Amino acid sequence: MYSPPPSDDDAKRMAAALAHAAAALGTTIQGPQTWGWHGRTLSHRAVHPEHGACWLRLLSVPEHKAGGKLWEGTERAHTAFPTVRKSPLHALHDHIGDGYAYRTELTAYIDEPVLSPDPVLHHELDLPHVWFATIRTTLSAIAATPTDRTAVRQQWISRAVPEYTGQPAPQIQHWDCAHGDFHAANLTRGATLLDWEGWGLAPRGYDIAMLYAYAQLAPRTAAHIRREFAPLLDSAAGRTALLVVCAELLQSASRGDHPELTPKLRALVDPC
Repeated sequence: MYSPPPSDDDAKRMAAALAHAAAALGTTIQGPQTWGWHGRTLSHRAVHPEHGACWLRLLSVPEHKAGGKLWEGTERAHTAFPTVRKSPLHALHDHIGDGYAYRTELTAYIDEPVLSPDPVLHHELDLPHVWFATIRTTLSAIAATPTDRTAVRQQWISRAVPEYTGQPAPQIQHWDCAHGDFHAANLTRGATLLDWEGWGLAPRGYDIAMLYAYAQLAPRTAAHIRREFAPLLDSAAGRTALLVVCAELLQSASRGDHPELTPKLRALVDPC
């Protein structure tokens, strides 16, 4: 869930680190804090003298874990997807303190409401045809992008699908580049796609399968997504991607996340 870290000390540490980075980047912080998944990131709206309204996002990891896929995701996405609707990256700031490494990203502020404050969609959406058309173009552009990054691994699929769904693990035949965290909290009503840290190769159809799975508590919207992407979701690759996504979300539920979604995910697993 999107929430502060369990420790107040960690919350204070990250707030201080973001203030440090804001000063180094020449920005002025505005508005309330926005925490990421289990407090792993901290974000603020900010104003920059050259770029205007911006978004500051701080990632914190133990110092020895700096670098790697999540650390570089936004930076590499900036050049990898020039035609995709996303927030432009203006600058980065890295620093180390108290045994932690921090990366702060300064991006343009997207003045569009997200579809949901949480990945699990709890309310129905009335999305126009043009929104789906833009998303379809976005997903095609992402899928066609060559990459050496990995969002989902066959080794994890082979272990997790039987464990969390009770179904045999599929051997993935078609791998495409994916955003990797494609849900309503990372999509705006203007069809801009946010939070690019985890993109990479995944089973074909993974992104739209994730959006569909997370929408199960809003059945009318879920049915709309299914209709719009029926050729993919109803294909063998799409059914496999949905099984993989269900395994991932059920694993997350086993750790206490989105328990209200679990029965719907169980229902999706059988026809996969």
